Order: sequence, then structure tokens, then C-alpha cells
Amino acid sequence: TTGWDERHSPGTFTYASHAAFFAGFLPTPARPGRHARPLALGFDGSTSIAPTTCVLEGATIVEGLAARGYHTLCVGGVGFFNLQNPLGRALPALFAEQHWERRLGVTEPRSFEYQIDVIETALGKLPAERRAFTFLNVSALHQPNYFYDTTATDQRDTRRTHAAALRYIDTLIPRLFDVLGARGPLFAIACSDHGTLYGEDGFVGHRVAHPIISTVPYAEVVIA
Repeated sequence: TTGWDERHSPGTFTYASHAAFFAGFLPTPARPGRHARPLALGFDGSTSIAPTTCVLEGATIVEGLAARGYHTLCVGGVGFFNLQNPLGRALPALFAEQHWERRLGVTEPRSFEYQIDVIETALGKLPAERRAFTFLNVSALHQPNYFYDTTATDQRDTRRTHAAALRYIDTLIPRLFDVLGARGPLFAIACSDHGTLYGEDGFVGHRVAHPIISTVPYAEVVIA
């Protein structure tokens, strides 16, 4: 693992960030310099493609990996991946296999456990030699997250309840990596798509151009 790195997200809310992610523009290191990307799509004029970059062909990295023989799997979480309407199906439609049900959504306190269950079942159906690209949108961090803080006296989301949601997720990361790595060598990218404001400078939520929104954690993990 590279450890957690401070980065700048390309968007201030889920849809914008993921449109950029799937085009090969993941969060950029929050420091000056020309930073090579791990994945990119071939197009003229890119200054962030290096010899170490995996350059794919297609309109998205999902399609590019599919063209190389990968099975593409999307396990949704928040509304932009919920398959309930045309907008909620737009990004998942990039993938060969998509999953969403209410227990995977933001109102279910055990959503992350259920998301891992879905991944385990889906990958378990693939031939052992088939490579897979799995995208997971973790819903547990999104509002509402007040129910993760057992000491909370009301149904308000706060930095404290946000931290409690992170702790819940942390307890399940080892199982997620076990599931993903069971089929062979694993390269994983873990990052946020945007930050959340809890009253800083008078703002609540996201979708505003604020440093707390644009600054996100990022890590790469390799399990051979």
C-alpha cells in the first residue's frame, strides 16, 4: 500500500467526480508537480500519461478494461447508482453487471456488510481465470450517518457521527480485501469522491467549491 495520500478530487459531488474517475481522472496529489495517472484513456495532448500508466482504449476506463477481457461489476450505494430512474442507471450502465437494492443504500446501517456480500456472490460466479474490475460505491459515509453513533441524542449528522461511520467501515475493510483478493492478485484504489461540510464557514453538505469538499484521501493497495 502507498498509505493515505492527501489529494484533490475532480468534482464536488458524486456524479461529477465519478464521471471524471471513469474517464481516468482520479484524485490528484495535493502538491505542485506533474503527476502520472495509474489509469488513462488514450487521447492526444495528455501530460499525465507516463510509462507506468495503463493506457486503455474507449470512452471510459470501464469500457477499456472490458475490451481487455475484464468482467465489469458495479455495486451501487448512493442515489446516482440506485438503478431506480434514468439518472440512477446512467453510470451503472457502463458496467456489464450492476447491483443495487434498498439494503445497499444510505438508509441501511449495515449497508457495507451487504455490499460485500453482493460482491462475494457476484465474483464467485465467475470462472476462476476471468479477471474482474469491481467498482464499489460505499454508501455508509453518506448522510444519514447519525445511527452509527450510539451516544447520539438526536438524528443529526455531525463530524462525530461521520467518524463513527468511518469506524464501522474500517472494521470490514479486511473482509472486503479478502473477498477481492481471493481470485488472484489484487490492485485496489480506495478514495473519496468529495468531502462533507458540517458547518465550516456556514456550509453544510457538499457540491460547493470549498477546500474541505475538494480535499480527499486516496490510497493504492497491491496484494499479490
